[in-house]
Amino acid sequence: MSAPTKGPLAGLRVLDLTHVMAGPTCTLLLADLGADVIKVERPPAGDDSRHMAPPYVGDQSAAYLMMNRNKRGIVLDLKSEDGRAVLKRLAARADIVVENFRQGALDKLGLGFEALRADNPGLIWCAISGYGRSGPYAERGGFDLMAQAMSGIMSFTGEGPGRPPVKVGAPIADITAGVLAALGILAAVNHRHATGRGQMVESSLFEAAIMHTFWQSAMTFATGQSPEPMGSAHPLDGPYQAFEASDGWIVVGAANQANWLRLIKAIDREDLAEEPRFFSNPDRMQNLAALVDVLTPVFGQDTKDGWLSRLNAAGVPCAPVLTTAEMHKDPQAIARGMIASVNHTALGEVATLGTPIKFSETQGSLGNGSPLLGEHTREVLSELGFSDSDITRMLEAGAAAAARTTVS
Repeated sequence: MSAPTKGPLAGLRVLDLTHVMAGPTCTLLLADLGADVIKVERPPAGDDSRHMAPPYVGDQSAAYLMMNRNKRGIVLDLKSEDGRAVLKRLAARADIVVENFRQGALDKLGLGFEALRADNPGLIWCAISGYGRSGPYAERGGFDLMAQAMSGIMSFTGEGPGRPPVKVGAPIADITAGVLAALGILAAVNHRHATGRGQMVESSLFEAAIMHTFWQSAMTFATGQSPEPMGSAHPLDGPYQAFEASDGWIVVGAANQANWLRLIKAIDREDLAEEPRFFSNPDRMQNLAALVDVLTPVFGQDTKDGWLSRLNAAGVPCAPVLTTAEMHKDPQAIARGMIASVNHTALGEVATLGTPIKFSETQGSLGNGSPLLGEHTREVLSELGFSDSDITRMLEAGAAAAARTTVS
Protein backbone atom coordinates (compact mmCIF):
# COMPACT_ATOMS: atom_id res chain seq x y z
CA MET A 1 0.00 0.00 0.00
CA SER A 2 1.33 3.42 -0.86
CA ALA A 3 0.75 6.45 1.34
CA PRO A 4 -2.48 8.41 0.74
CA THR A 5 -2.15 11.08 -1.93
CA LYS A 6 -5.57 12.70 -1.80
CA GLY A 7 -7.00 15.17 0.63
CA PRO A 8 -6.04 18.58 2.01
CA LEU A 9 -3.32 17.14 4.27
CA ALA A 10 -1.49 15.30 1.49
CA GLY A 11 2.25 15.76 1.95
CA LEU A 12 2.20 15.71 5.76
CA ARG A 13 3.82 12.76 7.50
CA VAL A 14 2.47 11.77 10.91
CA LEU A 15 4.25 9.44 13.32
CA ASP A 16 1.53 7.76 15.39
CA LEU A 17 2.73 6.37 18.73
CA THR A 18 -0.77 6.08 20.21
CA HIS A 19 -3.07 3.24 21.14
CA VAL A 20 -6.71 2.42 21.91
CA MET A 21 -9.01 5.45 21.33
CA ALA A 22 -8.12 9.14 21.79
CA GLY A 23 -4.83 9.12 19.89
CA PRO A 24 -6.07 6.80 17.12
CA THR A 25 -9.13 9.07 16.69
CA CYS A 26 -6.77 12.00 16.09
CA THR A 27 -4.57 10.16 13.60
CA LEU A 28 -7.59 8.58 11.89
CA LEU A 29 -8.89 12.06 11.06
CA LEU A 30 -5.48 13.15 9.79
CA ALA A 31 -5.15 9.99 7.68
CA ASP A 32 -8.62 10.36 6.17
CA LEU A 33 -7.68 13.90 5.12
CA GLY A 34 -4.61 12.70 3.26
CA ALA A 35 -1.72 12.63 5.72
CA ASP A 36 0.71 9.71 5.57
CA VAL A 37 0.22 8.21 9.02
CA ILE A 38 2.78 5.63 10.16
CA LYS A 39 1.47 3.76 13.17
CA VAL A 40 4.18 2.38 15.45
CA GLU A 41 3.12 -0.58 17.61
CA ARG A 42 5.03 -2.47 20.26
CA PRO A 43 5.93 -6.15 20.09
CA PRO A 44 4.60 -8.71 20.48
CA ALA A 45 0.92 -7.76 20.86
CA GLY A 46 0.62 -4.28 19.31
CA ASP A 47 -2.12 -1.76 20.08
CA ASP A 48 -4.31 -2.81 23.03
CA SER A 49 -7.40 -2.40 20.85
CA ARG A 50 -6.26 -5.43 18.82
CA HIS A 51 -7.34 -7.42 21.88
CA MET A 52 -10.54 -5.54 22.78
CA ALA A 53 -12.71 -8.39 21.58
CA PRO A 54 -15.04 -10.00 20.82
CA PRO A 55 -16.43 -9.12 18.38
CA TYR A 56 -13.98 -10.08 15.66
CA VAL A 57 -14.09 -9.69 11.90
CA GLY A 58 -12.33 -12.84 10.80
CA ASP A 59 -9.46 -13.00 13.25
CA GLN A 60 -9.14 -9.22 13.65
CA SER A 61 -10.62 -7.12 16.45
CA ALA A 62 -13.54 -5.03 15.20
CA ALA A 63 -12.43 -2.21 17.51
CA TYR A 64 -8.96 -2.06 15.98
CA LEU A 65 -10.34 -2.21 12.45
CA MET A 66 -12.58 0.79 13.10
CA MET A 67 -9.89 3.11 14.46
CA ASN A 68 -6.85 2.46 12.26
CA ARG A 69 -7.78 2.45 8.59
CA ASN A 70 -5.66 4.48 6.17
CA LYS A 71 -2.54 4.04 8.30
CA ARG A 72 0.68 2.18 7.59
CA GLY A 73 1.64 -0.11 10.45
CA ILE A 74 5.09 -1.01 11.73
CA VAL A 75 6.35 -2.76 14.88
CA LEU A 76 9.34 -1.44 16.84
CA ASP A 77 10.80 -2.37 20.20
CA LEU A 78 11.65 1.09 21.56
CA LYS A 79 13.62 -0.50 24.40
CA SER A 80 16.15 -1.75 21.85
CA GLU A 81 18.92 0.40 20.39
CA ASP A 82 17.88 -0.39 16.83
CA GLY A 83 14.22 0.35 17.58
CA ARG A 84 15.13 3.75 18.99
CA ALA A 85 17.38 4.47 16.03
CA VAL A 86 14.53 3.75 13.62
CA LEU A 87 12.17 6.01 15.54
CA LYS A 88 14.70 8.84 15.55
CA ARG A 89 15.09 8.55 11.81
CA LEU A 90 11.33 8.52 11.37
CA ALA A 91 10.93 11.60 13.58
CA ALA A 92 13.63 13.46 11.70
CA ARG A 93 11.52 13.10 8.53
CA ALA A 94 8.10 13.58 10.13
CA ASP A 95 5.98 16.69 10.37
CA ILE A 96 3.98 15.54 13.37
CA VAL A 97 4.36 13.08 16.24
CA VAL A 98 1.26 12.04 18.19
CA GLU A 99 1.73 10.09 21.43
CA ASN A 100 -0.20 9.11 24.54
CA PHE A 101 2.56 7.61 26.69
CA ARG A 102 2.70 8.26 30.40
CA GLN A 103 4.46 11.57 31.04
CA GLY A 104 8.23 11.13 30.99
CA ALA A 105 8.22 7.60 29.52
CA LEU A 106 9.60 8.66 26.14
CA ASP A 107 12.07 11.06 27.73
CA LYS A 108 13.60 8.15 29.65
CA LEU A 109 14.21 6.43 26.31
CA GLY A 110 15.79 9.52 24.79
CA LEU A 111 12.76 9.87 22.50
CA GLY A 112 10.97 12.85 24.01
CA PHE A 113 10.02 16.11 22.32
CA GLU A 114 13.18 18.03 23.16
CA ALA A 115 15.43 15.18 22.05
CA LEU A 116 13.72 14.60 18.72
CA ARG A 117 13.19 18.24 17.81
CA ALA A 118 16.96 18.76 17.97
CA ASP A 119 17.19 17.15 14.52
CA ASN A 120 13.86 18.56 13.32
CA PRO A 121 13.09 22.08 14.63
CA GLY A 122 9.81 22.14 12.70
CA LEU A 123 8.50 19.03 14.45
CA ILE A 124 4.98 19.35 15.88
CA TRP A 125 4.51 17.13 18.91
CA CYS A 126 1.04 16.29 20.17
CA ALA A 127 0.75 14.73 23.63
CA ILE A 128 -2.65 13.27 24.58
CA SER A 129 -3.02 12.42 28.24
CA GLY A 130 -5.57 11.80 30.94
CA TYR A 131 -5.33 15.14 32.76
CA GLY A 132 -2.69 17.23 30.98
CA ARG A 133 1.06 17.56 31.51
CA SER A 134 0.79 19.95 34.48
CA GLY A 135 -1.23 20.12 37.68
CA PRO A 136 -1.64 17.67 40.57
CA TYR A 137 -3.05 14.86 38.39
CA ALA A 138 -0.43 15.03 35.62
CA GLU A 139 1.05 11.63 36.51
CA ARG A 140 -2.27 9.78 36.45
CA GLY A 141 -3.25 7.55 33.57
CA GLY A 142 -6.20 8.54 31.43
CA PHE A 143 -9.46 6.66 30.97
CA ASP A 144 -12.77 7.84 29.51
CA LEU A 145 -14.81 6.64 32.49
CA MET A 146 -12.72 8.62 34.97
CA ALA A 147 -12.85 11.73 32.78
CA GLN A 148 -16.64 11.53 32.53
CA ALA A 149 -16.88 11.09 36.29
CA MET A 150 -14.56 13.93 37.28
CA SER A 151 -15.85 16.40 34.68
CA GLY A 152 -19.32 16.32 36.20
CA ILE A 153 -20.91 14.58 33.21
CA MET A 154 -21.96 11.52 35.18
CA SER A 155 -23.61 13.68 37.85
CA PHE A 156 -26.12 15.13 35.37
CA THR A 157 -26.52 12.12 33.07
CA GLY A 158 -29.19 9.54 33.87
CA GLU A 159 -32.90 9.11 34.42
CA GLY A 160 -33.34 11.60 37.24
CA PRO A 161 -32.29 12.82 40.69
CA GLY A 162 -31.40 10.14 43.20
CA ARG A 163 -30.68 7.52 40.54
CA PRO A 164 -27.21 5.96 40.05
CA PRO A 165 -24.67 8.00 38.06
CA VAL A 166 -24.58 7.13 34.37
CA LYS A 167 -21.82 7.60 31.81
CA VAL A 168 -22.57 8.61 28.24
CA GLY A 169 -22.68 5.42 26.20
CA ALA A 170 -20.06 6.58 23.70
CA PRO A 171 -16.51 7.33 24.96
CA ILE A 172 -16.96 11.05 24.44
CA ALA A 173 -13.90 12.11 26.45
CA ASP A 174 -11.64 9.87 24.36
CA ILE A 175 -13.17 10.84 21.03
CA THR A 176 -13.34 14.56 21.80
CA ALA A 177 -9.73 14.59 23.05
CA GLY A 178 -8.72 13.10 19.70
CA VAL A 179 -10.72 15.64 17.70
CA LEU A 180 -9.27 18.51 19.75
CA ALA A 181 -5.78 17.11 19.26
CA ALA A 182 -6.27 17.13 15.48
CA LEU A 183 -7.52 20.73 15.66
CA GLY A 184 -4.51 21.74 17.75
CA ILE A 185 -2.11 20.03 15.36
CA LEU A 186 -3.52 21.90 12.37
CA ALA A 187 -3.26 25.20 14.26
CA ALA A 188 0.40 24.36 14.94
CA VAL A 189 0.93 23.52 11.26
CA ASN A 190 -0.39 26.97 10.37
CA HIS A 191 1.98 28.56 12.91
CA ARG A 192 4.87 26.61 11.39
CA HIS A 193 4.02 27.96 7.94
CA ALA A 194 4.54 31.47 9.33
CA THR A 195 7.58 30.83 11.53
CA GLY A 196 9.18 27.54 10.52
CA ARG A 197 9.01 26.40 14.14
CA GLY A 198 7.26 23.40 15.57
CA GLN A 199 5.80 23.22 19.05
CA MET A 200 4.15 21.04 21.66
CA VAL A 201 0.37 20.59 21.42
CA GLU A 202 -1.63 19.06 24.26
CA SER A 203 -5.06 17.53 24.64
CA SER A 204 -6.44 15.64 27.62
CA LEU A 205 -9.46 13.49 28.31
CA PHE A 206 -10.35 15.49 31.43
CA GLU A 207 -10.38 18.83 29.63
CA ALA A 208 -12.19 17.33 26.64
CA ALA A 209 -14.92 16.05 28.95
CA ILE A 210 -15.16 19.42 30.72
CA MET A 211 -15.92 20.97 27.31
CA HIS A 212 -19.16 18.98 27.26
CA THR A 213 -20.41 20.79 30.38
CA PHE A 214 -20.97 24.16 28.68
CA TRP A 215 -24.67 24.40 29.57
CA GLN A 216 -24.36 22.84 33.02
CA SER A 217 -21.35 24.96 33.94
CA ALA A 218 -23.17 28.10 32.79
CA MET A 219 -26.06 27.20 35.05
CA THR A 220 -23.77 26.48 37.99
CA PHE A 221 -21.82 29.72 37.53
CA ALA A 222 -25.12 31.61 37.49
CA THR A 223 -26.88 29.89 40.38
CA GLY A 224 -24.24 28.16 42.47
CA GLN A 225 -26.26 24.95 42.13
CA SER A 226 -25.15 21.87 40.20
CA PRO A 227 -27.78 20.58 37.73
CA GLU A 228 -29.18 17.11 38.29
CA PRO A 229 -29.97 14.38 35.73
CA MET A 230 -32.99 14.97 33.52
CA GLY A 231 -33.11 11.88 31.34
CA SER A 232 -33.32 12.96 27.70
CA ALA A 233 -34.62 16.46 28.55
CA HIS A 234 -32.71 19.69 28.00
CA PRO A 235 -31.66 21.73 31.06
CA LEU A 236 -32.64 25.07 29.50
CA ASP A 237 -35.42 24.48 26.96
CA GLY A 238 -38.56 22.38 26.84
CA PRO A 239 -40.15 20.30 25.67
CA TYR A 240 -36.92 18.97 24.17
CA GLN A 241 -36.74 15.26 24.89
CA ALA A 242 -37.89 11.75 24.09
CA PHE A 243 -41.53 10.65 24.15
CA GLU A 244 -42.90 7.15 23.68
CA ALA A 245 -45.24 6.56 20.78
CA SER A 246 -47.44 3.49 20.56
CA ASP A 247 -44.64 1.43 18.94
CA GLY A 248 -41.40 3.03 20.17
CA TRP A 249 -39.59 6.25 20.92
CA ILE A 250 -39.20 9.58 19.16
CA VAL A 251 -37.58 12.85 20.18
CA VAL A 252 -39.29 16.22 19.92
CA GLY A 253 -37.51 19.57 19.98
CA ALA A 254 -39.99 22.37 20.62
CA ALA A 255 -37.21 24.43 22.17
CA ASN A 256 -38.44 27.91 21.32
CA GLN A 257 -41.80 29.64 21.38
CA ALA A 258 -42.46 29.27 17.66
CA ASN A 259 -41.84 25.54 17.74
CA TRP A 260 -43.90 25.17 20.90
CA LEU A 261 -46.88 26.72 19.15
CA ARG A 262 -46.31 24.52 16.09
CA LEU A 263 -46.15 21.45 18.33
CA ILE A 264 -49.38 22.01 20.19
CA LYS A 265 -51.18 22.71 16.93
CA ALA A 266 -49.81 19.50 15.37
CA ILE A 267 -50.96 17.41 18.34
CA ASP A 268 -54.38 19.12 18.49
CA ARG A 269 -53.72 20.69 21.89
CA GLU A 270 -53.80 24.39 21.04
CA ASP A 271 -55.57 24.94 24.36
CA LEU A 272 -52.12 24.61 25.99
CA ALA A 273 -51.15 27.98 24.51
CA GLU A 274 -53.26 29.67 27.20
CA GLU A 275 -52.14 27.44 30.05
CA PRO A 276 -50.19 29.70 32.48
CA ARG A 277 -47.84 26.90 33.50
CA PHE A 278 -46.70 26.48 29.89
CA PHE A 279 -47.06 29.99 28.52
CA SER A 280 -43.35 30.73 27.99
CA ASN A 281 -40.16 28.67 28.04
CA PRO A 282 -39.31 29.71 31.63
CA ASP A 283 -42.83 28.65 32.62
CA ARG A 284 -42.47 25.32 30.87
CA MET A 285 -39.09 24.63 32.46
CA GLN A 286 -40.48 25.52 35.89
CA ASN A 287 -43.29 23.03 35.31
CA LEU A 288 -41.51 20.50 33.11
CA ALA A 289 -42.71 17.45 35.04
CA ALA A 290 -46.33 18.58 34.65
CA LEU A 291 -45.78 19.30 30.96
CA VAL A 292 -44.37 15.82 30.39
CA ASP A 293 -47.36 14.34 32.21
CA VAL A 294 -49.67 16.18 29.80
CA LEU A 295 -47.78 15.27 26.61
CA THR A 296 -46.91 11.64 27.34
CA PRO A 297 -50.42 10.18 26.88
CA VAL A 298 -50.88 12.26 23.73
CA PHE A 299 -47.84 10.72 22.03
CA GLY A 300 -49.00 7.26 23.05
CA GLN A 301 -52.02 7.65 20.78
CA ASP A 302 -50.13 7.22 17.48
CA THR A 303 -47.17 5.36 16.00
CA LYS A 304 -43.66 6.68 15.56
CA ASP A 305 -44.16 7.10 11.81
CA GLY A 306 -47.51 8.75 12.35
CA TRP A 307 -46.08 11.37 14.69
CA LEU A 308 -42.97 11.95 12.62
CA SER A 309 -45.11 12.55 9.54
CA ARG A 310 -47.36 15.03 11.37
CA LEU A 311 -44.56 16.84 13.17
CA ASN A 312 -42.31 17.13 10.14
CA ALA A 313 -45.22 18.50 8.11
CA ALA A 314 -45.79 21.09 10.82
CA GLY A 315 -42.11 22.09 10.93
CA VAL A 316 -41.53 20.74 14.44
CA PRO A 317 -38.00 19.31 14.95
CA CYS A 318 -38.33 15.57 15.57
CA ALA A 319 -36.57 12.29 14.91
CA PRO A 320 -36.87 8.59 15.61
CA VAL A 321 -34.65 7.00 18.25
CA LEU A 322 -32.65 4.59 16.11
CA THR A 323 -30.52 1.64 17.09
CA THR A 324 -26.98 1.53 15.69
CA ALA A 325 -28.06 -1.05 13.13
CA GLU A 326 -30.99 1.16 12.07
CA MET A 327 -28.65 4.16 11.77
CA HIS A 328 -26.44 2.14 9.43
CA LYS A 329 -29.41 1.77 7.09
CA ASP A 330 -30.59 5.38 7.35
CA PRO A 331 -30.75 7.02 3.89
CA GLN A 332 -29.18 10.27 5.10
CA ALA A 333 -26.23 8.47 6.70
CA ILE A 334 -25.76 6.51 3.48
CA ALA A 335 -26.15 9.58 1.24
CA ARG A 336 -23.49 11.44 3.22
CA GLY A 337 -21.02 8.58 2.90
CA MET A 338 -21.04 7.78 6.62
CA ILE A 339 -21.59 4.07 5.96
CA ALA A 340 -18.69 2.83 3.91
CA SER A 341 -16.19 0.03 3.42
CA VAL A 342 -12.44 -0.35 3.01
CA ASN A 343 -10.26 -3.11 1.65
CA HIS A 344 -8.30 -5.06 4.26
CA THR A 345 -5.22 -7.04 3.29
CA ALA A 346 -6.41 -10.30 4.87
CA LEU A 347 -10.15 -9.84 5.17
CA GLY A 348 -11.12 -8.17 1.91
CA GLU A 349 -13.93 -5.63 2.12
CA VAL A 350 -14.68 -4.49 5.67
CA ALA A 351 -17.50 -2.18 6.76
CA THR A 352 -16.53 1.10 8.42
CA LEU A 353 -17.82 4.57 9.20
CA GLY A 354 -17.06 7.39 6.78
CA THR A 355 -15.33 10.65 7.59
CA PRO A 356 -17.66 13.43 8.83
CA ILE A 357 -15.63 16.27 7.27
CA LYS A 358 -16.42 17.12 3.66
CA PHE A 359 -14.57 19.37 1.18
CA SER A 360 -15.59 20.72 -2.21
CA GLU A 361 -12.08 20.64 -3.71
CA THR A 362 -9.83 18.35 -1.64
CA GLN A 363 -12.03 15.54 -0.38
CA GLY A 364 -10.07 12.90 1.50
CA SER A 365 -10.20 9.17 0.94
CA LEU A 366 -10.89 6.23 3.21
CA GLY A 367 -8.03 4.38 1.50
CA ASN A 368 -7.25 0.93 2.82
CA GLY A 369 -8.23 -0.97 5.94
CA SER A 370 -6.33 -1.10 9.20
CA PRO A 371 -2.87 -2.66 8.92
CA LEU A 372 -1.96 -6.11 10.07
CA LEU A 373 0.52 -6.05 12.94
CA GLY A 374 3.79 -5.04 11.29
CA GLU A 375 2.28 -5.04 7.80
CA HIS A 376 4.41 -2.15 6.53
CA THR A 377 7.55 -2.59 8.63
CA ARG A 378 9.76 -3.65 5.73
CA GLU A 379 8.30 -1.00 3.43
CA VAL A 380 8.85 1.88 5.86
CA LEU A 381 12.32 0.78 6.93
CA SER A 382 13.33 0.55 3.28
CA GLU A 383 12.00 4.09 2.68
CA LEU A 384 14.16 5.28 5.57
CA GLY A 385 17.28 3.96 3.80
CA PHE A 386 17.86 0.77 5.76
CA SER A 387 19.35 -2.01 3.64
CA ASP A 388 17.75 -5.42 3.27
CA SER A 389 20.44 -6.90 5.47
CA ASP A 390 19.86 -4.25 8.15
CA ILE A 391 16.13 -4.93 8.08
CA THR A 392 16.65 -8.69 8.33
CA ARG A 393 19.05 -8.21 11.24
CA MET A 394 16.57 -6.01 13.14
CA LEU A 395 13.75 -8.48 12.53
CA GLU A 396 15.84 -11.40 13.70
CA ALA A 397 16.94 -9.49 16.82
CA GLY A 398 13.35 -8.52 17.69
CA ALA A 399 14.00 -4.78 17.38
CA ALA A 400 11.30 -4.76 14.70
CA ALA A 401 8.62 -7.16 13.55
CA ALA A 402 6.86 -7.70 10.25
CA ALA A 403 3.61 -9.36 9.35
CA ARG A 404 3.72 -12.72 7.62
CA THR A 405 1.06 -11.54 5.22
CA THR A 406 2.41 -8.57 3.27
CA VAL A 407 0.92 -6.21 0.75
CA SER A 408 0.94 -7.55 -2.76
